[in-house]
Amino acid sequence: QVQLVESGGGLVQAGGSLRLSCTASGRTFSRYAMAWFRQAPGKTRETVAGISPLGTSTYYADSVQGRFAISRDNAKNTVYLRMNSLKPEDTAVYYCAATTNIGSQSPGSYDYWGQGTQVTVSS
Repeated sequence: QVQLVESGGGLVQAGGSLRLSCTASGRTFSRYAMAWFRQAPGKTRETVAGISPLGTSTYYADSVQGRFAISRDNAKNTVYLRMNSLKPEDTAVYYCAATTNIGSQSPGSYDYWGQGTQVTVSS
């Protein structure tokens, strides 16, 4: 019973930055672990970053470590993904997702998904 809406995607030149936002409906946002996933054409959906319900732990894919940062503001029912030093290979549709299974980082463990926001990095 949670709806997720992403925003902040767009077109950016390599080396630039974007911040994605995902806002959730409902009153139990702080019970959910949140994550960002991405899917490029012809590729499987992959985990980008995850954050625990209270923001006390985070996870990053090796490919984005040091460049991306996930955070959340439970008072605003929002999770963010700050993306710096963007590369063309970061081009994908980015999805936020929520799960009550706080021990999992895999896409199949997430019950609620946003519709995605396109990020395109040009060279």
